Order: sequence, then structure tokens, then C-alpha cells
Amino acid sequence: MQATIETLRAITRKCLNNHDDQLRWLGRSLEEFLAHRCRSVDEALGLRFPRGGVPWWREDAIRKRDSALRDLAAKHCRASSVSALARQVRARSVRYAGSAWRFDCRRSLMPTHYAGGDHECLWRAFSSGAPMPISERQLRNILLGVVPADD
Repeated sequence: MQATIETLRAITRKCLNNHDDQLRWLGRSLEEFLAHRCRSVDEALGLRFPRGGVPWWREDAIRKRDSALRDLAAKHCRASSVSALARQVRARSVRYAGSAWRFDCRRSLMPTHYAGGDHECLWRAFSSGAPMPISERQLRNILLGVVPADD
């Protein structure tokens, strides 16, 4: 553990002595943490969430998932209503979960042949770290702003 603390102190010094504003910000944040002026690295970096609220990392994952699902609906689904879009996205998500995701979940990078297709959106949604697949009701809320594609 002492080696880790010393490594953090060395990183802090390097960041504080740098001319880059972002690195100096990181150095000050680490300095706050190492001086026990903050209870956690999250707090030192300004990553706070209200008590009982959604942690920053989960909120980020949900935003990524929701964006990918909206892209899927907008680019690859044809429907006349948000409910119909939600059903289509749900069906594709369940199908992907039971087939390709079983293998893709071990990958750190998306397979190149997914680019531009519906599997790209599905891979992004599933690899976001947010729960997948999700219910039609949740999907309706996520897809509210999506304009159904023209036939």
C-alpha cells in the first residue's frame, strides 16, 4: 500500500509542475485527497452525487446506453409511434442478448463489421455498463424524443 501512496504522490508532483491546466487540476485534486481533505478520490475530483442518488459512473453508463438506443431507433427501426419503436428496439435487444452479445461481451472493441449497422448501436448499448436489455416501458421513456423513421 505504501508503494501506491508514494506513486500517487509522485504523480501529484508531476501534475502540479506541469504547464497544462488539466494536469494541474488533477494534481490539486490528488493533493486534496492525499491530504485527507476529501473522503474519497471521487469527492476530490468533484464527482459528487446526492445521498441515495445515482452514482456518477452509473449515470454516465445510462446516458451512453440511452444514446445508443435512440440511435438504433432513429436509424434502423421503422414505426409510426414511440410504442412501436420501443417494441422493435426491445425485440432487437433481446435477440442480440441471446445471440451475439454472449460472445461480444468478452471483447474490448466492437467488431468492425458492426459499423453502420444495428449491431453497432446494440453493441454500444450493451457495452455501456448500464442494464440491458430493458423493458418496453423504459424504452418508451428513452425514445420519447425520437422521430419515427419514414417508410
